[in-house]
Amino acid sequence: MSTFRRMSRAAQLLMVNQFGINVGFYMLLPFLATHMSEDLGYGAAVIGLLLGVRNLSQQGMFLVGGTAADRLGCRPMIITGCALRVVSFGLFGVFTSLPGLFTAAVLTGLAGALFNPAVRTYLMHEAGEERAEAFAVFNVFAHAGTLVGPLLGAALLAVDFRLIALVACLAFAVLTVAQIVVLPRREIEPQRGSVLGSWREVATNGRFLVFTLALSAYFGLYNQLYLMIPLEAQRVSGLSGSVAAVFVVSTTIGIAGQVRITRWCRDRWTPGRSVAHGLVCMGASFVPVLLTSPLLAAPPPGAPDWARIALVCLPVLLTTVLFTVGMAITNPFAMELLPVVGSERLAGTYYGFYYLVSSLVAAGVSWVVGALLDATGESPLRWAPWLALLAVGVLGGLGAAVLERRGLLRRREAAGALG
Repeated sequence: MSTFRRMSRAAQLLMVNQFGINVGFYMLLPFLATHMSEDLGYGAAVIGLLLGVRNLSQQGMFLVGGTAADRLGCRPMIITGCALRVVSFGLFGVFTSLPGLFTAAVLTGLAGALFNPAVRTYLMHEAGEERAEAFAVFNVFAHAGTLVGPLLGAALLAVDFRLIALVACLAFAVLTVAQIVVLPRREIEPQRGSVLGSWREVATNGRFLVFTLALSAYFGLYNQLYLMIPLEAQRVSGLSGSVAAVFVVSTTIGIAGQVRITRWCRDRWTPGRSVAHGLVCMGASFVPVLLTSPLLAAPPPGAPDWARIALVCLPVLLTTVLFTVGMAITNPFAMELLPVVGSERLAGTYYGFYYLVSSLVAAGVSWVVGALLDATGESPLRWAPWLALLAVGVLGGLGAAVLERRGLLRRREAAGALG
């Protein structure tokens, strides 16, 4: 990739680092529930609580991690986060008791909260004028790690879950050492005010708050790649393997198309218009299943009818394709615009606040569509959750379009009243 070759050595390391992080993460986490259930004998409620604690410990600490990146430096936070993953994933392999497993879950979430805002802040500074392009390549490496991780984990699970934990530990240990040796120190810009003063600045930045609310639609919809889309694929096909097909299609498009899609959008649209179009595309991707889901019943028991399965899965796969294209349009330009509507001086704090708010909105969206799915079941009203997701994408896109039209997605000195 020409963009990757143009990047600094530090930026290249961050991209390879993200591949390794996703390999290690997705090598273990997708198989943790199986390990706890089949090997350790825990019930679904306990497993669900542990996974929820892991998620909450990451999302709840995003703002703290981003603030630490601004005040202590991105490099220390990245290294500390990776080192914590070494410890936490090791604990998953060692402990079988609930206190030990919950400790591992909390440390895993805290690690993500430390290095996620820091990595993006560091890359933002390194990328210069090619921020969207840099984040596009970053996403390619992330997608590749997401594809390789579960495959490697499945192979190791055939031996022992503890082997997964060991290999994941080694992967994060190698990344930690590489960051210590290769990742240059960046000069930390002195912060004039207190931590609370920084948070107050973020919380009173009107255009940033509106932008964050609009872009939270991205994460609200992104979660459906792990919830509604796989559930629909399995329902209409009757095959658990159809879920894997969804992820293979999405990941393949992300790897092969991300950079080309970003370049195509750059040549035709402003970053703000790209974000607006991307969010609408993500919402509109649910139209195929909105139209067909009420008409398609679960397959009858017995031998699978492969011709029927191929036919009924077409709307789900079309949704997956359009959904992934929408994500590829939205994400790089959203990352480029965050320090524009926020502040490069407090980029980590703004990234952290953005992820914190977005994660809360995403949890709310997932709860609403899950409740609608439970309420409608196999009734003719099964289109309702898909309509809700369409509305989320359209509203997010309209919010970004309004900000763009009012000139609020340009640098602060050129922005309007909400600044």
